[in-house]
Amino acid sequence: MDVLKLIGRNRTLFGQDIALHTKELNEKVSASKFLVIGGAGSIGQAVTKEIFKRNPQKLHVVDISENNLVELVRDIRSSLGYIKGDFRTFALDIGSTIYDAFIKADGEYDYVLNLSALKHVRSEKDPFTLMRMVEVNVLNTLKTIKQSKANGALKYFCVSTDKAANPVNMMGASKRIMELFLMQESQDLAISTARFANVAFSDGSLLHGFNQRILKKQPIVAPNDVKRYFVTPKESGELCLMSSLLGGNKEIFFPKLSEDLHLITFAEIARKYLKELGYEAYECSSEEEARNMVMTLPAKSKWPCFFTASDTTGEKDFEEFFMEEEVLDMERFKNVGIVKSNLTFEQEKLEFFIDQVEEFTQSGKWSKENLLKLFHDLIPGFDHKEKGKYLDSKM
Repeated sequence: MDVLKLIGRNRTLFGQDIALHTKELNEKVSASKFLVIGGAGSIGQAVTKEIFKRNPQKLHVVDISENNLVELVRDIRSSLGYIKGDFRTFALDIGSTIYDAFIKADGEYDYVLNLSALKHVRSEKDPFTLMRMVEVNVLNTLKTIKQSKANGALKYFCVSTDKAANPVNMMGASKRIMELFLMQESQDLAISTARFANVAFSDGSLLHGFNQRILKKQPIVAPNDVKRYFVTPKESGELCLMSSLLGGNKEIFFPKLSEDLHLITFAEIARKYLKELGYEAYECSSEEEARNMVMTLPAKSKWPCFFTASDTTGEKDFEEFFMEEEVLDMERFKNVGIVKSNLTFEQEKLEFFIDQVEEFTQSGKWSKENLLKLFHDLIPGFDHKEKGKYLDSKM
């Protein structure tokens, strides 16, 4: 299926920029050693392949998902083959002491790329998953930065999100807080990052869910009022690679808005998606009707869909990659913009945040309200939109 066509484009975003910097990218990769954390997720796999095909001296990939690592290796062997460098994968939890032993045994990396994240808005539905989000997006990032410093890394890259710009949900706010910590840590290690659009058909995404619904003969559900920007998995890998190797300290890369990158609703993509499969989207008036109609409609080349307005916590009305007060460089690349981050941080507030989180976890008692207050202390303008309803309450 042509992903570009589904998201309303006929060409890739970063082809020109990659071509213009091919020599520099190839030379840097072939002379360097890489650690990719969270490398078996959709973005992690994409950037791992971008590094692999440029023949690094060492490429180690860590991820908590053993199955996804297996598929990553199968994919690479079946498409790109082999390299002379040291390529290995490790099924490890970066929050564990076993991972610490792994780093102690072999922590020599020039570039450390952290793609691990809890990325779903729905992760704020309960205080326990929310604390896990803080652990992964903030605490583990700090931990791996400090390990990178101790082992003499040249550069640390960490993926952020467009939802960190003027966040309205706690996932975006956790990444905004992560960016504040990055500014603190960048005083003695070069750090760059990237804010993404939605990665089309990435694991766990709504578009990936379309595939699952078809395979399981279930209705397709999507909001008809939420518009998003989309990049392909390969484009996400290219953006990470460029930020890692071409980005300066404290720079945030993002896709430039252009005629090639525009907003599109999930419902519109659903209609195109079904058309590519030979079906016409049949709009139902309720979840129940959609579940019932899936038994008969596909035989008539129609597929039941339930398109509704968004009414759940944390959904942003529109997406943006930067904020009004941020300084931009829009000239260096053809299709990549850069935030020259000037985020100010207060050392005492960052330390208080860490102390409070540790106190909560050690006591085993905390609430969503506790964490929301901590978030507001670090991001005074955080406009959290609590609607009392979460995505898990919908089909």
